Amino acid sequence: MIAERVNVPRIAILCNALADEARVEIVARLLDGEKCVCDLMDDLDAGQSRLSYHLKVLKEAGLVADRREGRWSYYTLERAAFVEAGELITSLRPRASRTLKTNCC
Repeated sequence: MIAERVNVPRIAILCNALADEARVEIVARLLDGEKCVCDLMDDLDAGQSRLSYHLKVLKEAGLVADRREGRWSYYTLERAAFVEAGELITSLRPRASRTLKTNCC
């Protein structure tokens, strides 16, 4: 069965993590490399608790990683997770052109 070759749970996790405009904006801000959470707060004009929530969702999905330095956290994109996301989305691509069936049921 084709559906067995599609990692539905993982696709759902990744899509959910990227389904919020604020999280996509965070990803866009991290495209050029690691950023301190304080810089992300300034760049996005976001409060600490709101930003922390979105970063947590991205981290749980494996899309970002963090490291602590003193009292600050620094975030970076996990490139492998974005490669994986691309492959998983590709697994959903239709394999054949759509044909009209005359006898549906």
